[in-house]
Amino acid sequence: MKTSRTVFDRRSRLSGRVRVVEDAAERRLIVGGDTLSVYPLGRDWSRLAREYWWHAVAVAPVPARPSALFVGLGGGTSLHVLRARQSPRSLTVIERDPVILRAAREWFGLHGVPGVEYLIGDADVVARWLVAARRRFDFVFEDATYAEPLDRSLPLARALTAVLSPRGVLVMNRHRRGDAHHLAATLRPVFAEVRLQRVRREAENVLVCCVRPISGGAGA
Repeated sequence: MKTSRTVFDRRSRLSGRVRVVEDAAERRLIVGGDTLSVYPLGRDWSRLAREYWWHAVAVAPVPARPSALFVGLGGGTSLHVLRARQSPRSLTVIERDPVILRAAREWFGLHGVPGVEYLIGDADVVARWLVAARRRFDFVFEDATYAEPLDRSLPLARALTAVLSPRGVLVMNRHRRGDAHHLAATLRPVFAEVRLQRVRREAENVLVCCVRPISGGAGA
C-alpha cells in the first residue's frame, strides 16, 4: 500500500490550492484537485510512456537539437521528457503562476536544468510579445488551454504558429470533449500536416500535432 505526504502546499490567487504530493516512487503536482505533472524520483522518464507528457514529445517529429517553448509549465514533465529523448539547444517556458513555477523549481528538478528562460505572464500576452520580438522555435508544446473553448484557444494557437521555425512542430494538449477537432480543422490550411492522437482510451487527453507551418499561412 502506497503512503504519501504533502511536501508543498500553497494558496495561489491565480490557481487556487497548489500542492506537491510525494510517495516512494514519484511526486505529483496537484492544482485544484487535478494532477498537472509527475516527477519519477528515480528519473526513469520511460515510466510515463503511456501518459500525455511523454506522447507530446514522442508523437511529434521533433527536429534534432531543437529550440523548445513550453506554454503552461506545470511541473515541467514534458520538458524533462524532451531532455531525456533529445538534446535541445534552448529551452523557454511561459507560466502565468509564480506559485506553480516555485513548486516546479523546488520539487520537480528544474533548479538543476541550466539555461532555461522563464517568462511569467498570461500565455496569449507573452506569445504576442514573442511574435513581435521575432523569436522562433522548432518545438512548441501548449498545455495552457486544455479545456478552453475555441474562441480562447485559437488566438493562442495562431500566435504560437507565428513563432515556429520553418521546420517547427506545434503540439497542443486538449480534452477529448473539447475543441481538438475544430482546432485541427482550422489549422490544417496553415501546416503541411495536422493530426490528432488520443493518448489512450481511458484517458481524456487528445494531442493536436501540427507539422511545418506553410509560409504566409500563420494568420489564417
